[in-house]
Order: sequence, then structure tokens, then C-alpha cells
Amino acid sequence: MIKYERFLESYKPLITIPVVITIIAIILALTIGLEEGIELKGGTTVAVQLEKPVSQGELKSLISDGISNHQVDVTVSKNQATVEIAGHADVVKLSSVLEGTGTISSYRSVGPVLGKESMTQIYYALAFAFIFMSITVFIIFRDLIPSIAIITVALSDIIIAIGGMSLFGIPLSVASVGAILMLIGYSVDTDILLTTRILKRKEGTITERAVTAMKTGLTMAVTSISSMVTLYLVVIFLIPSAQTLADIAAVLIIGLTADILTTWLMNLGILRWYLEARK
Repeated sequence: MIKYERFLESYKPLITIPVVITIIAIILALTIGLEEGIELKGGTTVAVQLEKPVSQGELKSLISDGISNHQVDVTVSKNQATVEIAGHADVVKLSSVLEGTGTISSYRSVGPVLGKESMTQIYYALAFAFIFMSITVFIIFRDLIPSIAIITVALSDIIIAIGGMSLFGIPLSVASVGAILMLIGYSVDTDILLTTRILKRKEGTITERAVTAMKTGLTMAVTSISSMVTLYLVVIFLIPSAQTLADIAAVLIIGLTADILTTWLMNLGILRWYLEARK
């Protein structure tokens, strides 16, 4: 308890840690940028049944040489491969390029117009999710500062997740946006847990209430992060063709790790400052 108390009593300088990380994430997103997935920028996804063993690099080189002027991404899993080609691709030509190596079992093309529409829908989904989350938080607490703190933490989690996506080359896709929406829900859950324990419970000191909330919240966080790490490793080593699942897991790992810092350093610090100012 003494260690927790020392940690929680020095809350003011600790607030700056998630703030600095959020600023770094913004810089990363602005300088590196976000790669868009095929369903957003337009392109063709091709499923290939391999006829002989071939490495991911060899298959990518073969396709890139055969259909020049196209960005190509390849994922190989046992006797199957998934090929993503940016822009319009000639499937007949691709089939001839793959002759002797594999056969095309299916393909799906997305035009740039549809990609732009998907991007617009994604912006609407994020905006509406954030607006309704904000309204719900204000209704629950009816207190400006704690409500703004929860919203700020959720926004920081999203920004850090996006910065991580830029840093690690995780594409912005429908799947990764779904992960961000899940992250909003998780962030609000932990912040409501903390805020309810601190503001609405009267037993014990502020520090004792914070310690109780922290034990519960950190248990939730570690459990969630562990499950996402397990999913990521399973996909990478056992089913590399399911790259979408790996992207979802990676976004959630980054976001959930960020939520530990933003909730227990930033939000808790703001709540302590708020309660001390009210006395």
C-alpha cells in the first residue's frame, strides 16, 4: 500500500507522461502517415492456390516483375497465398504470371470511388461513436471536469493507437477501424470504473479508493492485452493468411497499453486535482 500511496501522491508530474506520448503519436501520424488498406484506396485482393512450395519474397518478386507499376503485398500460408494489388489489376495477366506456381481461386476488386465512400463511412462511424460516448458520459456523471477527463483519455487512446499504426505500418482498414471502436468502449469502461470509485464511493481516503480501482482496472488490462498478444502470435506463426486478425490484435495491444497510462496517470491525476480543488 505504501508504494501505491507514494505513486499516487505524486500525480501532478505523472500527468505529463501520457500527454507527451500523445504529442509524439500526433507527430508520428502527421510525418509518417497512415497506409490505407485495399478496401479504402482501391485495388484487388487475389486468393492463390499454390502448386509448389514458394516463399513469400519469391512470390512477391514474381508478381511484381510480371505486373509492373503496381504495389504488391503477399502473404503465404502453406499451400495458399493472398495477394493484394493496389489499383486496377489485370487478373488474366496475373494468372499467366502465376502459371506453374499457382492458380487463382478467387479475387475481389474495389474501385477508388467505393474506397472513398468507405473512408467517409469510417469517419462518420468514429464521429458518431465519439459523440454518443460523450453524451452518455455526461448523462452518467453530470459533472463537467470528470466527464471531460474521460473523453480526453479516450481521445488520447485513439491518437496513440493511430500513432502506433503509423510507426509499425499497420494499414487503416475496416478491420483496424473496428479495433479502434472497440478501444473506445474499453477506454470508457475503465475510466467509468475509476471515476465511479473515486467520486461516488465515500468509504476510505481518495488514495485507498484509487488503489482498489487500480487493482481491478490493471487486472482487466493485463488480461485483455495477454489475450490479444496470444491472438497476434497465433496468427503470425500458425495462420499468417489471416493478416486482418493480426492487424486488429496489434491495434488493440497498442491502444490497451496506452489506456493503462492515460487512465491511471492522466485521468486519475485530473480527478485527484479536481477533488482537492473542491475542498
